[in-house]
Amino acid sequence: MTSESTTRRAHQKAERAADSKAVDRAARAGFVARGIIYLLIGVIAIRLAFHPGDGKQADRSGALAEIAEKPFGLFLLWALGIATAGMALWRLSEAVFGRSGPDGDKAGKRLISAGRAVFYGFVSYSVLSFAMGSGGGGSSDKKSKDVTATALGWPGGRWIVAVAGAVVVGIGVGLVVRAVLRKFRKHLKTGEMSRRTERVVDVLGIAGNLSRGILFGTAGVFAIVAAIQFEPKKAKGMDDTLRSFTETPAGPWLLVVIAIGLLGFGAFSVASARYRET
Repeated sequence: MTSESTTRRAHQKAERAADSKAVDRAARAGFVARGIIYLLIGVIAIRLAFHPGDGKQADRSGALAEIAEKPFGLFLLWALGIATAGMALWRLSEAVFGRSGPDGDKAGKRLISAGRAVFYGFVSYSVLSFAMGSGGGGSSDKKSKDVTATALGWPGGRWIVAVAGAVVVGIGVGLVVRAVLRKFRKHLKTGEMSRRTERVVDVLGIAGNLSRGILFGTAGVFAIVAAIQFEPKKAKGMDDTLRSFTETPAGPWLLVVIAIGLLGFGAFSVASARYRET
C-alpha cells in the first residue's frame, strides 16, 4: 500500500468520524446550550428595562450567575460547558472537512467555521471556568473596555480598534440581512416540520437574528467611537450596549423589544437542535 493511499484512507476515516452520530449529537447539544444562555440573557434584559439597578449583568456572565443560583446549578453549568464544547467540535469538523451542502468545501466557508470553532471554544472555556469558580473572565463590559484600552496602546491602535468595530458592525448588518432574507432556512430540515412549526421557527429566526444584528451593530459603533475619541470607556460589552437602548426616546421599551428578540433567538437555537442540518 502506497503512502498516498494510506493518507487517503486516513483522511476518509477522519471524514467519517467528523460526520459521525457523536459529532451530530455534540452539535445539537451545543444548540440547546446556546439557546439556554440566550433565553436567560433575554429574561435579564427585560428585568433591566424596568429595574436597571438590580445588579444583574445582561450578558453571558449574568446568565451563568443566574444558573449558578438555581438548584443543581453547578451540574447545569458543567453540562452547558461540555455542550458548548460540542458545538466547537462540530464547527472545527466543518473547518477541516467542509460543511454539508454543495458549497461546503469552499475556503471562505471553512474559514468562517474555523472562526466559529474558536469562538465556541472560548465560550466553553468561560462557562467551565465559571463552573470551577473562577468567574469565567468577568463581565463583557469590563472585558470590552480592557481589550480596547490595551489595543489603543499599540502602534496604530486607533485603526485596529476602528477596524475591529467595523467588522462587528458588518457582522450585525449580516445578521439583519440573514433575518430579512430568511437565509437561516437553508440550514433547516423544513421538510420535517409541520406548516405551523415552520411558521413559528421562521418568526423566531427573523426576530432573533434581527435583535442580534442590532445588538452587534450597536456594539461595533461604540467601538468605533472609542477609537475616534481615543477613549476605552466608550467601548461597551453586551450588558452596557443593551442598557444604552433605554437611553433612546423609546425609553425602556426599545430594550424590551430587543430582549424579546433575544428570547426568540434562544428558542430558535433550541429548535435548531431538532431541525438543523449538521
